[in-house]
Amino acid sequence: KIWKKSIWQNRILNRICIIFDQEETKVWYHFNGRVRYSETNENGLLTLPGILNYFQDCCTFHSEDIGQGMEILKKRSRVWVLSSWQVVIDRYPAMGEKLVISTAPYDFRGFMGMRNFILDTIDGERLAWANTCWTHINTETGLPAKLTSEDTKGYINVAKLEMDYAPRKISLPEKREKMNEIVIQKHHLDTNHHVNNCQYVQIAEGFLPEDFRIRQMRAEYKKQAKLHDVFYPEVSFEKEKITVVLNNEKGQPYAIVEFLKKGDYIQN
Repeated sequence: KIWKKSIWQNRILNRICIIFDQEETKVWYHFNGRVRYSETNENGLLTLPGILNYFQDCCTFHSEDIGQGMEILKKRSRVWVLSSWQVVIDRYPAMGEKLVISTAPYDFRGFMGMRNFILDTIDGERLAWANTCWTHINTETGLPAKLTSEDTKGYINVAKLEMDYAPRKISLPEKREKMNEIVIQKHHLDTNHHVNNCQYVQIAEGFLPEDFRIRQMRAEYKKQAKLHDVFYPEVSFEKEKITVVLNNEKGQPYAIVEFLKKGDYIQN
């Protein structure tokens, strides 16, 4: 009895919780967290990169727990690469607030997978939500790999989250200012030896004015950057929107990141 109680408490207080609705047709994976001091900004609030890291950790835990983790994919020479983010933030939680981070896929098609994310307080207040598109890659060829039943085994698609969906592609403003180049360092990389998805956003966020409070962030990933690659940033400053293009030396984008100021939502 003590052993069973310990397992149950661990599941509730830490990670492995799966939510079923009344019909048991919609399944969301979630884990509990708490805003750490190291994740906050000078105002004591969780940052946008902090929210992205919670979301990325959540889908990583999900994949690991259903038997589709990184080591399993490595044996099959497969990897999921993030193609785009759309993240909407209603409120940034403060240091110490208890959180519930949730995720579920809603569609697999060809070599693409689509996944939603939700960030709530422990009391159920909706703080942030997101849509993501992922590309399934063959690591031996570097090309997209068509999904099979083995690749999607264990995932349960849910109904698409109700939100205003923006296009995956980001339109580039014609007028952009060139900024100082940025050399990729080791701390920018993840286990795939490429620049981490969140790092592109964090670098782009550095071009925002101090009073620019982000309501929505969209990111479109075009090309994977590696150690010692160089970003040649170009930035478009508009009243309610700032777009950052992280180019290579030929002017080809590694990533495009668009920020909308609080009060705005979708930009086509």
